[in-house]
Amino acid sequence: MHTVTNDPRYPIGRFNRVTSLTAAERATSIDQVAAAPAQFRRAVMGLTPAQFDTPYREGGWTVRQVAHHVPDSHMNAYLRFKFGLTEDSPAIKTYEEKDWAKTPEVAATPVDVSLALLDALHARWVMCCGR
Repeated sequence: MHTVTNDPRYPIGRFNRVTSLTAAERATSIDQVAAAPAQFRRAVMGLTPAQFDTPYREGGWTVRQVAHHVPDSHMNAYLRFKFGLTEDSPAIKTYEEKDWAKTPEVAATPVDVSLALLDALHARWVMCCGR
């Protein structure tokens, strides 16, 4: 769970490790995974190209970079989840998020492509979770 802060480095708060969930908490978490793509799509709906190319905070990424980063990040999380389900001793591979945000396709790819990727990825993730 996250606690919202005013620290722009942690817009949804610092990570707090959860070591176990009740059945109801697990169901709620899966529901949140299922709902996230539509919520994200609503958050960026109607933005102009200039707004997509505006940093969301001083020194931060542009909205476009964030829109492409979210599916990148969630793909990595999904793969880690799958490795955890299928391997006895999974290695958790890191990646350089800041470098991924600067790759050429981030500027060239329409945000709708990443939104569609997020939709499909979360549909698979929810099914993987046993829903």
